[in-house]
Amino acid sequence: MSFKTIVAHCDGRASAAPRLEVAATLAERFGAYLVGVHVRPPFETPFFMENGFNMAPLLELYDERVATETAAARAAWDRALKGRHLRNEWRSLDGPAADVLSLSARYADLVLLGQTEPPAGDGSQTPASVPETVALASGRPVLAVPHIGLEKPIGGTVMLCWNASRESARAASDALPFLRMAHKVIVLLVEPRPSDKGHGQEPGADVATWLARHGVNVVVQHELAADTDVGDVILSRAADHDVDLIVMGIYGHSRVREMVLGGVSRTLLATMTVPVLMAH
Repeated sequence: MSFKTIVAHCDGRASAAPRLEVAATLAERFGAYLVGVHVRPPFETPFFMENGFNMAPLLELYDERVATETAAARAAWDRALKGRHLRNEWRSLDGPAADVLSLSARYADLVLLGQTEPPAGDGSQTPASVPETVALASGRPVLAVPHIGLEKPIGGTVMLCWNASRESARAASDALPFLRMAHKVIVLLVEPRPSDKGHGQEPGADVATWLARHGVNVVVQHELAADTDVGDVILSRAADHDVDLIVMGIYGHSRVREMVLGGVSRTLLATMTVPVLMAH
């Protein structure tokens, strides 16, 4: 298994530049076809407008903002590809960002998005919820790239967050191209409990054996969370071990499960300093 088609989101934020640099570097590493997707959001009529209101000024402002963001996104794409010999394609599509990116991701092996960011003052109209939404809706792994960029290449030391769930198994399988290349893979288990229907009698042993059969260099680490948020535990251990990629499953079935487990993904997406690969 390898990544043969990689999709990268190109928006007008300054954070698009490091994201596209990562995308181009990964496309070179895996010999992948790289697709840049820019999304033009639909015009939304303000709810307080009444029939007969002159919409022309608002439509003109909308057109200007879209044109400015499209130009910035295309410029970032061209800079990322400059001097590289990559098979690539640029797409500029219309619609809600999460819907367009989810559909594009279904025809790829990996999609690169930016981490959750607060509303920008640079004209970008990309919703902050896009990374989680695309991971839940696309059926493909999402690599969220920090808006500050990377200090070093992905794949030296990788942390796999494992809780014996379907989602963590999906994430581990989707991340195999990275895991095989890594010098070390830390399988992190936070307060695991032995169970015949989950971790087994020795938590971490089964997943370590499976990964080892794929040629992955595995180290299993157990951690206590106590009163600490699990997301903070993950980020702390990632910093301790100088991790350059975090792999995790993302949850979104029931409201209760989302409140209990989904908060981990939100913590990581909001405060991450290394890339996070998510799968559902």
